[in-house]
Amino acid sequence: MKTFEIRPIKTETEYKAALQELEKIWSAKRDTPEGDIFELLALVIDDYESKQFPMPALDPIEAIKYQMEERGLHQKDLLPYFGSKSRVSEILNRKKPLTLKMIKTLFKDFGIPAETLLS
Repeated sequence: MKTFEIRPIKTETEYKAALQELEKIWSAKRDTPEGDIFELLALVIDDYESKQFPMPALDPIEAIKYQMEERGLHQKDLLPYFGSKSRVSEILNRKKPLTLKMIKTLFKDFGIPAETLLS
């Protein structure tokens, strides 16, 4: 059996080969030689994918809406963050920008990265 050489992925062909190899050892147990190979392959595949298929920057309002959905929150639950029903509506409909105070509170309470909220 030919040993798969793990190295940085530079082409689509190498990417497909790495995916095929990863699939072969998908059920590898952690802390085994095969498990170590799995981890290394996953790292080089992730590196290639992040360079070839970068994720677009997350929009702050979409990040807030996502957190609301994940937590089962409604617009009224944002009153402590935004102050009033109308301000919640204005923010979520992009009619008013987030203030620095809102950003700090959302970062602290929701865990939304400051970089996302500031964009």
